[in-house]
Amino acid sequence: MNIATVAVIALLGALAYKLKALDAKGTIAAALIGVMTIVFGGIFPFLALLTFVLLGVFATKYRLAEKVKKGIAQEGNGIRSWQNVLGNGLAAVIFLLIEYYTKQDLFWAATFSAIATANADTLASELGKIFGKAPKMITNLKPANVGENGAISWQGELIALIGAFIIGLFAVFLTPQKMEMLFAVTLGGFIGCNIDSLLGATLENKGVINNHHTNFLATIIGGIIGGVIFLSLL
Repeated sequence: MNIATVAVIALLGALAYKLKALDAKGTIAAALIGVMTIVFGGIFPFLALLTFVLLGVFATKYRLAEKVKKGIAQEGNGIRSWQNVLGNGLAAVIFLLIEYYTKQDLFWAATFSAIATANADTLASELGKIFGKAPKMITNLKPANVGENGAISWQGELIALIGAFIIGLFAVFLTPQKMEMLFAVTLGGFIGCNIDSLLGATLENKGVINNHHTNFLATIIGGIIGGVIFLSLL
């Protein structure tokens, strides 16, 4: 990794801090995740993570005042901490490290599926609060409050699918099995997003885990599912 790359990552971190997308510790954590991603994975997983961050900032800030007024804004009014960063990005780094040492495309699928899970969940959550109509609890499909843990809507599910698909587009450059990779990452990310909702509706609502644990578990599981799907298609 050259000095120019480090400078770009530092600049992006400073911009995220300036825009109040990340706090100071969150900026440092994001920079470390970015450096590890580009060192062990190269440009495409880094671009996928960057896309997730940019879309996440947009979705979080979109009609933020309205979300704050309704009491459904992201914790910290859209400013994410190091725990948010690790909850959404650590799983991808873990899978990247495994891929780096095994050179198996299966772990590319897992890496991008983890990022796709985070992207799908963030977009579905933040935009679903605005565009989702008649949300229902994922566990029993009974009416739920907007922004409630485990609440889903068909609009949010569609947004989640699109969010996962966007990340899948970056993965196709790293394997000859392009359609299999795109399908696995999209589906893995979509399922992972719904696992996030399921964990939120059960363990998180009971106080067993917090939102950061939920995000980490969902991205790990989404990554594993994406990898298994890709392997099953070969």
